[in-house]
Amino acid sequence: MADRTKSFFLSPEIHEYLVAHGTPPDDVQRALIEETSKLPMAMMQVAPEQGAFMTVLTRIVGARRAIEVGTFTGYSSLCIARGLPDDGHLLCCDVNEEWTAVALRYWERAGVAEKIELRIAPAIDTLRSLPDEQVVDLAFIDADKPGYLGYYEEILRRLRPNGVILVDNTLWSGAVIDPAVDDDNTRAIRAFNDEVAADSRVDCVQLPISDRLTLLRKR
Repeated sequence: MADRTKSFFLSPEIHEYLVAHGTPPDDVQRALIEETSKLPMAMMQVAPEQGAFMTVLTRIVGARRAIEVGTFTGYSSLCIARGLPDDGHLLCCDVNEEWTAVALRYWERAGVAEKIELRIAPAIDTLRSLPDEQVVDLAFIDADKPGYLGYYEEILRRLRPNGVILVDNTLWSGAVIDPAVDDDNTRAIRAFNDEVAADSRVDCVQLPISDRLTLLRKR
């Protein structure tokens, strides 16, 4: 599916086997992967197996209202939207009109555009503007790393009990345990991981999917 795998702890051969033995990307998803692969920031796209997991999880939790922070070209949002019922709603938060223009086209092609609302604005402002009610069933955070804790707090207060939050890149290609790495993004991921692991409001587990996917359930 790609020249490089985001699962840095898997060989390319094992990764190909893993993807082949799950629900495979369909023609629309494959086309989106191909178009995104030509962008300089192509590695920001979630891996195919992660997208399949997100669709299944959305269905398992019976999500009707979902939030995504960081949409890029729309693969993850397409996967979440496919797991929602026909009257489900996914709010996508992003600041880049060029990348999300690709997402808009593929949402239409996939037949999920009516379920998705895109807001181009700083995500923290969009989240703070939402009603302060616990009505969100599922959320996905995959945006600027220093913003993670703020996004988490704003979503958690609006998440229903037993609702789930997924957070991407929480191993940061292994940099989180490398003392020689001390950039802003790595420090932010470390701080986020420490915070949620100790947060009594949630159950927390890191899943070995792609660059690690943290799953949080609100108690």
